[in-house]
Amino acid sequence: MDHRSSPKACKWQVAHLFLLCSWGWVSGQLRYSIVEESEPRTIVANVAQDLGVKRSEIFHRRLHFETEKETYFSLNSENGALIVKDRIDRESLCGSSPHCLLQLEVVAENPVEIFSLEIEILDINDNSPTFSSNYRNIKISEVFTSPGAQFALESAEDLDVGVNGVSQYILNANPYFSLSVKNRKDGTLIPQLILEKNADREEKTQHNLILTAIDGGEPARSGTCHIIVIVLDINDNPPVFSQSVYKFSLKENPPLHSVILILNATDLDEGENGEIRYYFDDHTSKSARKLFDLNEQNGEILVKGILDFEDIHFYELYIKSVDKGTPPLEGNCLIHIDIDDVNDNAPEISLTSMTNIIPENAAFGTVVAFINVRDKDSGKNGEVKLDLSPNVPFKIRYNQNRYALVTDGNLDREETSQYTIELTASDLGSPPLYSKTSVTLSVSDINDNAPVFTQSTYNAFITENSDPGTLLCTVSATDLDEVVNSDLVYSTVESQIDGSSVSSFVYIHSSDGNIYAQRSFDYEHIQVLQITIKVEDSGSPQLSSTVPVFIFILDTNDNPPTLLYPEHSEDLIVQERIPKSTSAGYLVTKLSAVDLDSGHNAWLFFTLIDAINYSSFQVSKHTGEVRTVRGLQETENMEQQLVISISDQGNPPLSTTVTVLLSIADEVVVERPKSGDFLTNSKPPSDMTLYLIISLVAISLVSLVTFMILLVKCLRKDSYDYSSSCCFLGGSQSKPYTDQYQPALYLNTDGTLKYMEVRMVPPGSQGQSYQTNLPPALEQQDLHFWKPLDFPQLNVAKPADNSSELSCENEPGQVRTMIC
Repeated sequence: MDHRSSPKACKWQVAHLFLLCSWGWVSGQLRYSIVEESEPRTIVANVAQDLGVKRSEIFHRRLHFETEKETYFSLNSENGALIVKDRIDRESLCGSSPHCLLQLEVVAENPVEIFSLEIEILDINDNSPTFSSNYRNIKISEVFTSPGAQFALESAEDLDVGVNGVSQYILNANPYFSLSVKNRKDGTLIPQLILEKNADREEKTQHNLILTAIDGGEPARSGTCHIIVIVLDINDNPPVFSQSVYKFSLKENPPLHSVILILNATDLDEGENGEIRYYFDDHTSKSARKLFDLNEQNGEILVKGILDFEDIHFYELYIKSVDKGTPPLEGNCLIHIDIDDVNDNAPEISLTSMTNIIPENAAFGTVVAFINVRDKDSGKNGEVKLDLSPNVPFKIRYNQNRYALVTDGNLDREETSQYTIELTASDLGSPPLYSKTSVTLSVSDINDNAPVFTQSTYNAFITENSDPGTLLCTVSATDLDEVVNSDLVYSTVESQIDGSSVSSFVYIHSSDGNIYAQRSFDYEHIQVLQITIKVEDSGSPQLSSTVPVFIFILDTNDNPPTLLYPEHSEDLIVQERIPKSTSAGYLVTKLSAVDLDSGHNAWLFFTLIDAINYSSFQVSKHTGEVRTVRGLQETENMEQQLVISISDQGNPPLSTTVTVLLSIADEVVVERPKSGDFLTNSKPPSDMTLYLIISLVAISLVSLVTFMILLVKCLRKDSYDYSSSCCFLGGSQSKPYTDQYQPALYLNTDGTLKYMEVRMVPPGSQGQSYQTNLPPALEQQDLHFWKPLDFPQLNVAKPADNSSELSCENEPGQVRTMIC
């Protein structure tokens, strides 16, 4: 039956189909044909259909090729179609051989069957004829070269075969030369140049000819050679061989450099015109030139390569003898060499559909393997017999040029768990050659080992917001069993995470144990994910084991800072009122913000945008306090707009911009809460009150000790240098040390105590304490305890918990102490 497929007009057909049934196994032969250069995935035929295998049985029968012969074709495991797998170049596969056949073996299992598959690769016209040289020089004598003289021309080579090979030669029209074409024994066309009329050197010294070789393909391809004929003066006697054709036989594998023939040509001329040199003619094939050598001085033909009867049966050598006359004349002869076979190839044993493991309950006659025995020699040298090692419960059965190794006794694993069988193949040549190979068969056992993970637990790490499909980790397990009992399948044990199935969070590849994310994770929602992985083997019954896998979600900077205080509009606009009489250091407002991320991604910094235009104000980098840098002038605008950026330390950083609208009034009236109300609203627990009292006492003691140390140092310095003013003992700095500190209480939005701060205020300031939720009026009353004392700047490190709300940054001349 014929089948056709497009894209490349690929034609194929089933030529033969034989099925032979005998003792539980089947031998068959299929033959198809396909043109070379067919596109990959081209369907050649449906092997399963041609073998009579039903579509529903294809997967169970497991049709496949022998492993080493699957270079160009493959079998579809679903429908049994024979498909082109890779580009097929007939010329590189079979060279110039007229027939190109690929021998394949199709193996079916359950039960075990094997079929011979022969695919013929058909040639297409994909190569143009080519000459070894684009130019050819021919010299002729004007006097002694008469019409009808012949000159051998180079034959063009075409890698294609058959009709696609070289089919004709054409010579450009001219009055002096014509073209003659002859057929060689192997069908090769040999062009010859024929002189049609006497060449007169005085009339024309050089003739330029174009020889064109055309193949028979569709469309036809061609190649050209430029022939230059130079007309010379006399040398009237060409060399002549004793025979025009030499024929003899030669056994394959003769010794290298051995002389097989000595040519003898004679020339009636004398002197240089009679001295002869021998050369291979252009018609001698390249393969022959590689195997034979010609001594140009004495005409000896030597063997320089290995002659193999199995490769080529005969060779043709075209020899020319050329004298040294001017112009040189030449004679030609043909040497036909037939190669005789000798027994130089030992039989080759190959196993197909080999079963390495056989169950101990296998029945008599169970096929273990099919055996192919091949000998490249011919005749008796190629006839082979196969023997089996003794004392094994197996035997050889033979049918239709194929051997089968079958069971011939009971198998007992407890007695013998492995058999080593030696196969010996020998031919009938003289002397006979033989080859051996060993087959190792193991007796299989039941599935008695559960798979075991290589680790007792697995940890995986993934950054939040990673794309679904990201590889988390790979789990791996091993199984001491073999074959199907060790084929492992990985899966997740079903469980619920936040009300959702674990399969919606992760996916595991069943064969390689790779675990992938099914979704994008949010660190702010979940930080650790625990799943259980299960591995099962494919034995019967199945055995399994489990292992826990912990997936840690890593934070990324995906949340910008959020303003918590003060109250603001949806556009992050804050409105504040400040008195016109305020001085430097006045607390305008304090921004409180939070970042849902963690670590550096949650460290917040406050920056005043366009600080040059608003030089009267500054914002604390860490605390978010907005203060005046100097007293407000009469020329100041009554309304000021401060743009403050709150950014984190993520990579890249995220930021939020807050606009503070300041109204400058002559006087800001704020209702002052009473001390009793303050304590009532703050509602501190009894323990907090106790901690507050202890903290105040501790701070007072530290302050007193610091004051005494500074006082002693100043007194010592003054005892040596009375001319210098020291410390705080003179002028405006002679106030008591305790006047330099101010405590400030900070409340949460619900009225509870957040933290307390005691700070040393620089000289000349009005001693405002910065606060979060207290009215500005509290700054100038009840909590104002000490006068300022000027000290050098002190640096306080950022707290370890990265909390921007509890961080402290000292301004010049200030010492802060926070109690939280």
